[in-house]
Amino acid sequence: MDNMELAALCHLHTINGIGNRTLQLIKNRFGRFDACYEAGSSLLYKHLTPEIASLIIDSKTKKQNALDRIREDGFEVLCIEDEEYPLLLQTIPNAPYLLYYRGEANILNQFCLAIVGARAATLYGKNSALKLGEELAARGIAITSGLARGIDTEAHRGALNVGGKTIAVLGSGLNVIYPRENTRLFNEIAESGIVISEFPLDTHPEPGNFPMRNRIISGLSRGVAVVEAREKSGALITADFALEQGRDVFALPGPVTSKTSIGPNRLIQQGAKLIITVQDILEDYCWEGFSKSSDPVQQEILFALPEEDSILQWINYEGTHIDEIIQISGLNIGEISTQLIKYELQGIIASIPGNYYVRLR
Repeated sequence: MDNMELAALCHLHTINGIGNRTLQLIKNRFGRFDACYEAGSSLLYKHLTPEIASLIIDSKTKKQNALDRIREDGFEVLCIEDEEYPLLLQTIPNAPYLLYYRGEANILNQFCLAIVGARAATLYGKNSALKLGEELAARGIAITSGLARGIDTEAHRGALNVGGKTIAVLGSGLNVIYPRENTRLFNEIAESGIVISEFPLDTHPEPGNFPMRNRIISGLSRGVAVVEAREKSGALITADFALEQGRDVFALPGPVTSKTSIGPNRLIQQGAKLIITVQDILEDYCWEGFSKSSDPVQQEILFALPEEDSILQWINYEGTHIDEIIQISGLNIGEISTQLIKYELQGIIASIPGNYYVRLR
């Protein structure tokens, strides 16, 4: 696509009411996006709604400005007609006609797996997402997620920790980073991975944007792993999109007493593949980055049940006070303190203010 047509496309995309289907309609009717700006008013009103036709007529002189501004802000665009456009994403219903991005566009066509989950994640969930992101990215798999708080953040961070690739899909314009506290993470991903959005610059993170964002997360990926999700959550919407798109769905089990484990536990009931080790994901795929016998890290357990003969059985993933451990276990403070220190050093539990202890794995 030449620069004139791309400029017209970018400007049309900023007009309220013009989405993927209308862009395709304009392309089909006029042959080129810039041609609709040269068409007479009668043709525009014939093929488009009166509101959209009027907006195009009123903005003819501004069509170059949108592309100039995108590039001045350090971003680029991918059109569905471009060779670099992700092949998997092309196959989904209502595929985004235009993607805004910063980073390495070739990552979008690599082998990708999504890791999604609760924003208000427990330490267990965060630790599991981090480990999952690290172990998958270390094998050359690109990690797709949504830059949200909680599980998404840890999944991205895990990939970055091992020098792997990660894709952040935003539910806002790329110059409106949400949440703001992830600005540094956004910049780190843009440096070594890629950040993308289907929304034009200046688009705010409206609630309706996130289900649209979620279909792209699953659409880019061969499979989606859900790590903690409440019964009605965006992560489960992503899992639904994955099923509709013919992608695999994996779920990390959690304690039945945890509200954030209801989602993945339900998915497992409904047929999602349960994750205990990274191999549970890897064995579903065959590619040169995976060898069943050569890598012992694949056997590391992401999810483990409490040991019956230790205080772990009384420490949950949301926090247990030391007084409660003493009361339930019947052990003295010295015995309990020894075990607490041992499990903290092993990274199994963590102490938090107020003499509470939380389970990490």
